[in-house]
Amino acid sequence: MSNPASPPAVGVVVDRPPLTFPPGFLWGAATAAYQIEGAAAEGGRTPSIWDTFSHTPGRVVEGHTGDVACDHYHRMGSDVALMAELGLRSYRFSVSWPRVQPGGTGPANAEGLDFYRRLVDELLGHGIEPWLTLYHWDLPQPLEDAGGWPARDTAARFADYATLVSDALGDRVRYWTTLNEPWCSAFLGYGSGVHAPGRSDGADAVRAGHHLMLGHGLAVQALRAARPSAEVGVTVNLYPVTPASDAPADADAARRIDGLANRFFLDPLLRGSYPADLMADLAGVTDFGHVRDGDLATISTPLDVVGVNYYSRHVVAAPVPDAEPEPYWRAPSCWPGSEDVRFVTRGVPVTDMNWEIDAPGLVETLRRVHEEYTDLPLYVTENGSAFVDEVVDGRVEDADRLAYFDAHLRAAHEAIEAGVPLRGYFAWSLMDNFEWAWGYTKRFGMVHVDYDTQVRIPKSSARWYAEVIRRNGLAAQ
Repeated sequence: MSNPASPPAVGVVVDRPPLTFPPGFLWGAATAAYQIEGAAAEGGRTPSIWDTFSHTPGRVVEGHTGDVACDHYHRMGSDVALMAELGLRSYRFSVSWPRVQPGGTGPANAEGLDFYRRLVDELLGHGIEPWLTLYHWDLPQPLEDAGGWPARDTAARFADYATLVSDALGDRVRYWTTLNEPWCSAFLGYGSGVHAPGRSDGADAVRAGHHLMLGHGLAVQALRAARPSAEVGVTVNLYPVTPASDAPADADAARRIDGLANRFFLDPLLRGSYPADLMADLAGVTDFGHVRDGDLATISTPLDVVGVNYYSRHVVAAPVPDAEPEPYWRAPSCWPGSEDVRFVTRGVPVTDMNWEIDAPGLVETLRRVHEEYTDLPLYVTENGSAFVDEVVDGRVEDADRLAYFDAHLRAAHEAIEAGVPLRGYFAWSLMDNFEWAWGYTKRFGMVHVDYDTQVRIPKSSARWYAEVIRRNGLAAQ
């Protein structure tokens, strides 16, 4: 009798079962307001920092702006119908702060709120769970003129805005995310300046990061006061950070970048403190005098869920004297205090963003958040890839993107099997859109958008994802 635990003989085909996700797993897709809505000056909307930034020559590739984008503001009904056709169980969207509260202060703009009321009603009518993000980088320009996120008052203004949105939509929206990727807002917006508002000062970036988190904490408290039943969380973009070698100097470089990329946010949000080593690294940048008594208690106000955005891994090495930095990381830097750390490429496959494809890093990231920080439910709130797409005979066969999704969903399933309380996954992005400083030159969507005609074409990855949702899992591999 053969041993049932022994491996199959060479040449024997193994009939592996499909990978099934837990019952109730939330399948969705995500977008952001400035990237898709358009109607930049309609319905009472006023400029955000991204309107100003994109209209500044030299800031965005080819001078692209979000003035029209995907024209979702006018095509929302048909876009939601397309979501339903794809079988989405949830849709993660962001609210445009300057559409709802022009100028960032004062009463709500009724016409702006009405758009989101209609969106939420349309989603619910199609059986799609709304997942609302309050801030995806579109700070009202007057608040930036008053100091932006480096100014403490912006945090208070954000809490007021959160209350306005909750009062209007809280009876129909269960899931709320305060901030999307505060690292990008702080360190790309105020450190390197490659994102809006385009400022380049390390101390400002650190202050912005703190005040973003303070605004988050104040918003959580405001949302809870208005809607005790709301499920409230935050979304952070996380990276596994790996040293390029076993050398102690490379290990220290990894520690420094991990501090800025990950622990700068995870520790205050989930532990109520800044890491001591990170504060030491930043001693030449700031004295942390902007942190007041009670701030960290507010920032760490208990959450219901944590969102994780995952795209790639950082591999880093110690500085080399007089070495020329790689173009993306040239000064001014988004790594204050660690500007000279080298980011190493490994020769593995990359996306059109030149981001290395590393699905195992998703497992590593999810396990770290769960095992080191929290037992809260986790959601992958963004995961996706940009590739060059081509429309042929009315179809877009995006095999590379499909393979990317497949690998990362298998990684998500592996994390669940390892004990991670992962409750859902949102593909980035529902449709091609304005990719920030890259304009319309990079496509992340499962749905192709012709920016001249606004025609939508679901790509092969969208059809595949619809089948994944239908079967709540992946085919055997």
